[in-house]
Amino acid sequence: MLFAIIQGMVSSNDTVDLLRLSQGNTPTPDALMVALLEQQKQLEKKDVALEKKSTEIKNQQALIKVLEEKLRLKDQRLYGASSEKNLSQQDWLADEAELLADGEPDPDDGEREPDEDPPTKPAKPRKGNKGLSPDLPRIQQFIYLSDEQRKSAVKTFFVKVKEELDVIPAKVQVIEIMQEKAVYLDEDGERCLESAERPVHPIGKGIGSSNLLAWLVIAKYADGLPLYRIEKILARYGGDITRTTLANWIIRLSVTLEPLLDRLDSHLMSVSYLQIDETRLQVLKEPGMAPTGDKWIWVMRGGPPGREIVLFNYDKSRGGAVAERLLENFTGHYVQTDGYSGYDKPCAALEVVHLGCMDHGRRKVVDAIKTQDKAVKAKAQKGKPSVAMVLLSHIDALYRFERQWADLDDDERYEQRQKVAVPRLAKIKQWLDEKQPKVAPDTLTRGAINYLINQWDHLVRYCEHGQLRISNVLAENAIRPFAVGRRAWLFSDSPEGATASAAMFSLVETAKANGLEPYAYLQRVISNITTADTDEALDALMPWNMK
Repeated sequence: MLFAIIQGMVSSNDTVDLLRLSQGNTPTPDALMVALLEQQKQLEKKDVALEKKSTEIKNQQALIKVLEEKLRLKDQRLYGASSEKNLSQQDWLADEAELLADGEPDPDDGEREPDEDPPTKPAKPRKGNKGLSPDLPRIQQFIYLSDEQRKSAVKTFFVKVKEELDVIPAKVQVIEIMQEKAVYLDEDGERCLESAERPVHPIGKGIGSSNLLAWLVIAKYADGLPLYRIEKILARYGGDITRTTLANWIIRLSVTLEPLLDRLDSHLMSVSYLQIDETRLQVLKEPGMAPTGDKWIWVMRGGPPGREIVLFNYDKSRGGAVAERLLENFTGHYVQTDGYSGYDKPCAALEVVHLGCMDHGRRKVVDAIKTQDKAVKAKAQKGKPSVAMVLLSHIDALYRFERQWADLDDDERYEQRQKVAVPRLAKIKQWLDEKQPKVAPDTLTRGAINYLINQWDHLVRYCEHGQLRISNVLAENAIRPFAVGRRAWLFSDSPEGATASAAMFSLVETAKANGLEPYAYLQRVISNITTADTDEALDALMPWNMK
């Protein structure tokens, strides 16, 4: 009986060996025990090998899922919609955040059934014609009755039946500067000349008028036209000026505008709340660096409503030393940036509060949702949303509160944040800590959770004052025209050109931030900058003093 049991537990080869052992003699108990122990060792080795293989397969499957997710993210960025607003589960998730914050079961645990009738969006009101701005100049065009129609009329009158928007194309002309001179006779009877004082031109001996310089700046830095296109436009109208000359004009003009830019920087460093962002720029002739290497444009925005300032700065580096240089004269209390650690040291040295940007965390969550596979999306439709979907609902609830409080003053907004947002943020942090170990590493969802947890102390600081914002969106909006223009003109040729571009973007975006038409503001500034030799004269050129 014992021999039969052992035979069933060992392999066929081992059975053959045992049979050979037993030929002519009955196997001893010791021999059978040795065979049994040997077989157990073999089985344990096989179990270990199987477990190792199973672990390898699981790791490979997890890696495949991560790679598939990254591939879907790449496809989404290349071919998908860039908007973060229109997610298929957005309507349902808007209510989920409220339920989760009040202690309801977590939907991604499958404890809640979906609503039978999901909420529907109310129909958007149709947008009618807003009409033309009453500030535009108007001319009247009369349509007359014929003499036959007017012959028996008691009286006639005109009625405005329509308004049409008219555009006058650009016109190139030459301004001939005529200087008056007088001839006098001195005491000795010698003839001498007296000339009228000639105004200083903003670019010295350049042949471009103030109007042309303002148009050139707006064409490139507000409308995103590269210089070679501007060159062709001028040639089409009869002005034959090369792009090299146009580039030199911009550089020389930026030098003339330095006192105004320094004055703007002085005002900006005195504001209480500053937002900063940076983006890449390719500069071909930066000494000691490869033409294809990354250089950087930094933007700072701050100031109360109606007195906002946007300043751009060029630097070949993104190191923390640049942030220290930009902030060395800052006397305010708050600096808001993205998650870049280069700002930590200067903020600590200045003893200012360093805020984070919730938008950056939200984008990571949105990327995770956009790249989910069909199985996850199908579960969401059945009432079992993923961790990323629930996390998005939490974050969107915070943004919804901020929209509701947009018209409140700073003190009222602070009170609402302390009453509503701070408890909600505490619950979100607890939820993140619980979910982090449960989400597979290296996935986009885990990356979003890690980012939010690592940046949490910076992200929640917007609740410390009513004037602070939940995101760094104003600085990002200011830098977006630069990013759009960069797609057209691609690079700057030299560091001087990059510095000049930063100066021009500063004036254009500052004018826009204060509600001014950029061309009118630039035309006024360029026409008066050469005579603005005092702080009072420079202050007169501030955009809030030109409205």
